[in-house]
Amino acid sequence: MKKITLLAALLLTSTILFAQTKWHADKAHSKIGFTVTHMMLSDIDGNFKKFDAELTSSKDDFTDAVFEVTIDVPSISTDNETRDNDLKSDHFFDVAKYPTITFKSTSISKVDAKKYKMTGNLTMHGVTKPVTFDLTLNGVGTSMMTHKPVAGFKATGVINRKDFGVGNAPAAMIGEEIELRASGEFDQ
Repeated sequence: MKKITLLAALLLTSTILFAQTKWHADKAHSKIGFTVTHMMLSDIDGNFKKFDAELTSSKDDFTDAVFEVTIDVPSISTDNETRDNDLKSDHFFDVAKYPTITFKSTSISKVDAKKYKMTGNLTMHGVTKPVTFDLTLNGVGTSMMTHKPVAGFKATGVINRKDFGVGNAPAAMIGEEIELRASGEFDQ
């Protein structure tokens, strides 16, 4: 009987200690945006109004976290309807054929107390490529509304749109390098 009780206690303890905790993006306090250079003169900012994001982690420092993001490409907004419609067309994102962008992290390595490198697979326009982002843990706390744990993150990086087959405009007209940034709160 002692062996069964001890075994049950060990299993319960290991389940609690190594349990995967799922966190969901609080969309009211989260955003995904980008910046691209136009005619080598000005920066154009945009964002995606609709997306889902979650992370799963069993460690307090999030070094084992897996981030999963799905972006609704038709929700793209640059505050210019003509430009947004062009971006949705087959000239760029071709949302009729490729309505989502996805990202799933494959590894996170700690750089210092709150800085990480996050590598994962980005799928856009039917092409999947490994990418690496700078990830910052802004902080961890307790929600004043729900009294549940919350964590804030910011991810930044640069991708080349040509690597994903997005847009055939020359770089002198529309920059090939796209700055990406995502920030938000996640709650349990």
